[in-house]
Amino acid sequence: MTVIDVWAQHPTERFLAEPFLVTLKRWMGQDFKDVPIEWTLLAMESANVSRALISAWYGPSGALISNEEVLEITSSYPGQFSGLASVDLRNPVAAVQELRKYVSEYDFKGLRIVQWLWELPCSHPLYYPLYAACVELDVPVCLQVGLTGPLRSSESGRPIHIERVALDFPDLKIVCGHIGYPWHNEMIAFATKFPNVYIDTSAYKPKRYPQELVSYIKAHGRSKVMFGSNYPMLTPEACLEEMHLLGLDEEVSELFLSKNAEKVFKL
Repeated sequence: MTVIDVWAQHPTERFLAEPFLVTLKRWMGQDFKDVPIEWTLLAMESANVSRALISAWYGPSGALISNEEVLEITSSYPGQFSGLASVDLRNPVAAVQELRKYVSEYDFKGLRIVQWLWELPCSHPLYYPLYAACVELDVPVCLQVGLTGPLRSSESGRPIHIERVALDFPDLKIVCGHIGYPWHNEMIAFATKFPNVYIDTSAYKPKRYPQELVSYIKAHGRSKVMFGSNYPMLTPEACLEEMHLLGLDEEVSELFLSKNAEKVFKL
């Protein structure tokens, strides 16, 4: 069965050197200093991932993974990877120009913003020019919801902020990564309420999916939830080997693993 991983990143040395990764390295039991592209390719191939959306990362300290670095990989391996852009929120005009460039010229599939890096909820005015550009370009914005793994505030990941954005931008596709735990019931409620709000399961193995989410995937949320790993913090193989625990039938499995992502990201 085709698998699309909607949240992954090929980390740079700058990314791996960030202090916020210390707690994640403890969880993984590994201390990466460098991740060769061959490791990322192997991680996807060993899990039969047909395509991974790899993200740039920008924060107040600058580019942890730049759009140019993502482009180098997507250009070298166009069959395996598609890019998600990221930008500096503090310069809205330049940020919108950067987003348009990478979507229009290089076929990036959306915008990734990790709100806890900025300590700003997604309803902050700095985000709004980018949301308008995403609507114009017909690409999703990918945000983080729920508990923040690193030792940073989780306030910006509360799903209630998603509601404000969905109300203000009804034509904006909003993909909410990391399930939303411990506010996952709120996240499910907003994905149910708004036709333009979606959930991805990155950063969680299936055995840790809340039962409410599994029930949602099987029923009225079958078109609203997508598979993600959060590689390299979790490998897609480690996630997919627990798929049987969800008890999904073939049709729902196909929607969850690929078809929903194909539609939302126009793959």
